[in-house]
Amino acid sequence: MAFAMFSIEGLDHVALTVRDLSKSVARYRETLGLERRHAEVWGDYPVLLCAGGSGVALFSNPRAAGGSDGATTTIMRHFAFRITQLDFERARLVFQERGVPFRFQDHGISDSLYINDPDGYEVELTTCEIGGS
Repeated sequence: MAFAMFSIEGLDHVALTVRDLSKSVARYRETLGLERRHAEVWGDYPVLLCAGGSGVALFSNPRAAGGSDGATTTIMRHFAFRITQLDFERARLVFQERGVPFRFQDHGISDSLYINDPDGYEVELTTCEIGGS
């Protein structure tokens, strides 16, 4: 087995094609607290929203519905952000307070909360600091 001659630090970003850019930006900023980066370079397109060193790049295509190329597809299983146990519990409370539908899953080695963005992409918040959820 060959090994890369470099190290991966963690998730940088996931690129998503969304139908309503404003609605998606609002969900990621208001529900998850992601911050906008690089607007001074890219302007309004794409929109890069980040937490720490990871982020999501949103590309607008109002016709996105499941096309056969990367520019129009909205198919993806999920992507995950790592968070601490304390922030995990805070996220659960924020989702409950704001009425954001979520599901919890105990993976044995980690706990996860799953929500969906406006286009149905599944967003996972995961922690390996299990505290008896």
